[in-house]
Order: sequence, then C-alpha cells, then structure tokens
Amino acid sequence: MIKFVLAAIWICAVSVGAVLYSFQSSQARSTSAPPPAFFGGLDHISTDLVSVPLVKSGTVEGYFLTRLSYSIDSQQLKTLTVPVKAVLVDEIYSYLYANPQIDYSRNGAFDIGAFRDGLRESINERVGSKLIHDVFIEQADYLTKSEIRSNTAPRRIGSDKGAAPAPKSDGH
Repeated sequence: MIKFVLAAIWICAVSVGAVLYSFQSSQARSTSAPPPAFFGGLDHISTDLVSVPLVKSGTVEGYFLTRLSYSIDSQQLKTLTVPVKAVLVDEIYSYLYANPQIDYSRNGAFDIGAFRDGLRESINERVGSKLIHDVFIEQADYLTKSEIRSNTAPRRIGSDKGAAPAPKSDGH
C-alpha cells in the first residue's frame, strides 16, 4: 500500500514539474523577437480585378487590368476604421493617375518593381504607418480599345452559332 502512495506522489510531482517547465518555456518564447515577415504576424488580402482606364489627350486609349495581393500587418489591420479593400483600390487608382510617367501601352516600359514599391509606399504614407509590407501582383494586363472590341464582337455576333439545335417534336 505504501508503494502505491509513493508512486502516486511521484507521478503528481513529475506532472507538476512538467507543467511548470512548459509554462516557463512558453513565456520565454513570447518575449523573444517576433518572427520574420513571411512567417507570421501578417495577413494576406487580395483585391478583385481592378480596371484603370488610360486616358491620353482626352480619350481612353486602353485599360490597365490588375489583381493585387498585399501582406498586411494584422495588428494595424484591426485598428482601421475604413474597410481596407476600399483604401487599397482607391490608392491603386490614385497612384496610377498621379504617375503619368507609367506607360503600360509601350512594351518593356512598365517597371513592375517600381510599381510595387511605389504603391506600397503610397498606401503606407496615406494611412500614416507601415500597414503594407509587400505587394504581390497576381495579374497585370494592358488592353487597347481595339483589343477589347475585337474580343467582345465575336461573342455578341457568334453567340448563337455554337448552340445545339432544338430537339424536334414527334407530334405526340
């Protein structure tokens, strides 16, 4: 009987020691440096497809289509009072219209790195803190007016060409 009591006391002492050790080691980890940006502490937000018209000499020359993703500081995201997607989309338009030197219509003239960095800095400047850590380009296209017309015209004209014929009735 004494052996069982001593074994029970030993098991309780080991369990309490293990719990105390794990509690102390978890507190030591929480006071260490935060993990790097790609490994925690950041949320990921994507925008829908954004279409920005390219206006030259008062006429629309084409459209810049883009879908972007952002890595955002999750702590600062919680403190925003405005919907974050509204701020991001508005800043895309503002940034592209404020930088007329960005020319999507010429091949090779669009500097993706400068676009990402400039947009990130523009958003962070607007909100007054480092909210955006990285900008990721999911899609970026430029379509001229003629390309848009040539892509939509066959759909409207030939929409009935690919349809299956209606089933014939037997008269029953």
